[in-house]
Amino acid sequence: MPLSVFSLMLVVFSLTTGEFVIAGLLPEVSGDLSVSLAAAGRLTTAYALGMIVGGPVVTVLTARLARKPLIVGLVAVSVLGNAGSALAPGYPVLVVARFVAGSVVATFFAVAITTAVSMAQEGKQASTVAKLTLGMNLGIILGTPLGTLIGQHFDWRTTFAAVAGCSVLALLLVLPSVPARPSTVTGSVLGELRVLLKRDVQLAMALTVAGNIGVVTFFVYITPLLTEVSGFGSGAVPALLLVYGAGAFAGNFLGGWLADRALMPSLAGLLAGLAGVLALFWPVAGSQVLAAVLTFVVGVLAYAIIPGMQTRVLSTAHSAPTLAVAVNASGFQVAAAFAGWLGGRIVEGDAGPRGILPVGALLTLAGLAVAVYSLRRDRRADGTAAATDTGTGTGTGTATDADMAGAETPSAAAVEGRR
Repeated sequence: MPLSVFSLMLVVFSLTTGEFVIAGLLPEVSGDLSVSLAAAGRLTTAYALGMIVGGPVVTVLTARLARKPLIVGLVAVSVLGNAGSALAPGYPVLVVARFVAGSVVATFFAVAITTAVSMAQEGKQASTVAKLTLGMNLGIILGTPLGTLIGQHFDWRTTFAAVAGCSVLALLLVLPSVPARPSTVTGSVLGELRVLLKRDVQLAMALTVAGNIGVVTFFVYITPLLTEVSGFGSGAVPALLLVYGAGAFAGNFLGGWLADRALMPSLAGLLAGLAGVLALFWPVAGSQVLAAVLTFVVGVLAYAIIPGMQTRVLSTAHSAPTLAVAVNASGFQVAAAFAGWLGGRIVEGDAGPRGILPVGALLTLAGLAVAVYSLRRDRRADGTAAATDTGTGTGTGTATDADMAGAETPSAAAVEGRR
């Protein structure tokens, strides 16, 4: 892995750890600040709101900045947010600090992805995205447990200080390794917003939201599912989460490899497989062996779809990729929030935790429908372009939006331009 991509991946790791580690520190935060567990849990909401609001706003306001100084500035704000969390004298300041830390995450992910893809070899865009999203995987399966361990043995403030320190270390690697690239915005910054009106971009974002709600609902409530339905003891849950994380690790690279070869067909196939596995999990959830195996498989498929979805957004929004990816990240946070609410209603209802499995499968089928529609739309556009070329005798093809989002050779490498 090139040092430039590794350094960006390390930043992603620290940001993801900072987002999710609070879940393992709720009792410590609650006791230290004398607030309820529910209030401590709302710190996660503050971070998510920072991403939702900051994604489009920060991206538009910084669209004209050169990429490398922008990356440095975004990481610096994240460091300040996490350092402020560590030093917060009370709950209100901590809420603000979490919001600030989250406000730059969507923009950083977008800039990091477009920068890394612009340096990738042709045909390797999705696998490059997979290398960056590996930082997300490691943040969940390694960073979060490690941060929780630090908080339990020292205190929760030390955890946030460690997250800030990790970001600083990553930034020291970014400075010499990531090449300087100017912004590609030449017109009105507000004109960038026009990319969000494109049908293919809207479909790509809808695919991200619809394709992930089901499996996010599953993951949020995986603990009661495994303990109350599958019969595992609470002590087995960390090991099962590692099983899920191992699947996510493998799926991340599998998804990047598949997307580089056939973007939309592979996404449709993976979503169909994910819906099928969630549906299969439903009747066999009472078997501990099958539950453990299917937890791994769900992890594989859940993360195999991510590189392709990010590449799809990049390739359809080639005129303003950074804004599109940032808004897409904000949309994912909205989907995650909805999944948490929906899963809570299901778990508290008559169906119990087992009920999230058929619902998750049905929601994933909605994502599959979007993928199939997008694939057919691409093929119709390709057929129209071929007919036009034949009629004019050029035989060379026209670079339509569908071509730019082509399933077999996504052209996201042209996003930032090779200079």
